[in-house]
Amino acid sequence: MACNFRASMLQRLPFLIAIALAAGPVLAEKADRLKPMVFTAEKQGRLDGVNQRTELFGNVIITKGSLVLHAEKVDVRETRDGYHQAYASGSSGQPVSFRQARDVPGEAIEGVADQLEYDTRTETVRFIGNATVRRTRGTTVADEVTGAVIVYDSRTEVFALEGGNASPNPNGRVRMVLMPRTQPDAPASAAASAPPATLPLQPSTTITPPRKPS
Repeated sequence: MACNFRASMLQRLPFLIAIALAAGPVLAEKADRLKPMVFTAEKQGRLDGVNQRTELFGNVIITKGSLVLHAEKVDVRETRDGYHQAYASGSSGQPVSFRQARDVPGEAIEGVADQLEYDTRTETVRFIGNATVRRTRGTTVADEVTGAVIVYDSRTEVFALEGGNASPNPNGRVRMVLMPRTQPDAPASAAASAPPATLPLQPSTTITPPRKPS
């Protein structure tokens, strides 16, 4: 089974790309993992204490420190060891949105998709269907990636992209826009002292198909 899965992934390598948006140990807001997760909703909520499951409907907002998630419907499961797995869905014309600050002052990761999965154990976010994720610097978009599925690992700040029918791009392709780290008219001395450029692209074999809540 494992061999077949690996062979299948290797066949799909042209559509899978891993990209690090920043070199060095620059991670998402580290303090977020120590903050409580807060849920609010307009319509209704349901808490199942026996199965450790929470369901919310209608303009649902989840916050955890600098992390903010907006969705129409959210299903949250708590694992036996105290972590949370959130499955969020948008509505017609209103996708799920996600935002989290980076440890770089003024920078954040923002994304939208038809569906979203968030796992507090692995600190990963999976954007599913018409997915777009941006690294912003203030109000400026520094980098942007789009595809059918985008998996964002906030611990390493690595994105894994997958193309397919649910991609917003023509022919189901993935797309990346990487802005230069220095302005073209910057002095040579400033360019020499600028941080390293984006790490080279490399194929990823770690992305897995979207999971659906049981």
